[in-house]
Amino acid sequence: MVRDVTTRLFLSLLAAVLLPGAALAQTSPAVPSLAQKPPPSVSTSQVTLSASAVFPDNQPIRSGLIWRVYEDKGDTTQPTIVARSGSPTPSFTLSPGNYIVHVAYGFAGASKRLTVQSGNLSERLVISAGALRLRGAVSDTAIPAGKLSFSVYVPIGSNSEGRLVIANARADEVIRLPEGTYHVVSTYGDANAIMRADLKVETGKVTEATLNHRAATVTLKLVAAEGGEAFAGTAFSVLTPGGDVIREAIGAFPSVTLAEGDYVLIARHEGKVHTRDFKVESGLDRDVEIVAKP
Repeated sequence: MVRDVTTRLFLSLLAAVLLPGAALAQTSPAVPSLAQKPPPSVSTSQVTLSASAVFPDNQPIRSGLIWRVYEDKGDTTQPTIVARSGSPTPSFTLSPGNYIVHVAYGFAGASKRLTVQSGNLSERLVISAGALRLRGAVSDTAIPAGKLSFSVYVPIGSNSEGRLVIANARADEVIRLPEGTYHVVSTYGDANAIMRADLKVETGKVTEATLNHRAATVTLKLVAAEGGEAFAGTAFSVLTPGGDVIREAIGAFPSVTLAEGDYVLIARHEGKVHTRDFKVESGLDRDVEIVAKP
């Protein structure tokens, strides 16, 4: 019995030495293949969308456009912007899907929903819009652009300033707007020199308008004698004859632009109050002095 066991053990060892492959095949566990399967095929098809904008008469819009493309996820989900361009005729490369194309022309614009599937697309959006270019003047003298600001309103019912469209627009700025009638308020300086006008914007046209102010700029001074040096640190108040405060300022000689009319000037310095009446005449810029009384 012992001899038989020893013989079998000897033969097993001999086989392991002479036939290592066979021994490994019998004793090693199966090793899974490391070769990766090819990934599932992914569609790489892209669609080129070419866009342009025109006025209703088919006149191309060649400047001032801002394009945005949104992924359309349905009415209940906020669309995600996927592309934008400031070119008048942009091209967008998109994956198949649903999109919203929007173009802005100043405060006007247009949009369209698209389903992109394959091939190349061309879309033309129609915008009913024009523009305003505004300036100001006193008599025949142009007001420097830096001293003017404009606000533009859409009238609602009998309220000419029903809805504010733009505030603090500058002179000579091109203000792009949907076609319609607008109420424009021009402010010269930072007090009460204000003019108003109703202007019509027509599609494809720039409406230019100059609003004529009846105003002047006065320099306020408190002096010991006429033509003398102004006292520094003086507090000035400009009032209407009825007592409404129009403008307040502190300094040796502050300037203020006022509408044509009558005013009361009050100067406060070192605990003393000095007053005088004065008149503003349109186009006549001048100094307004108060002579301090002892």
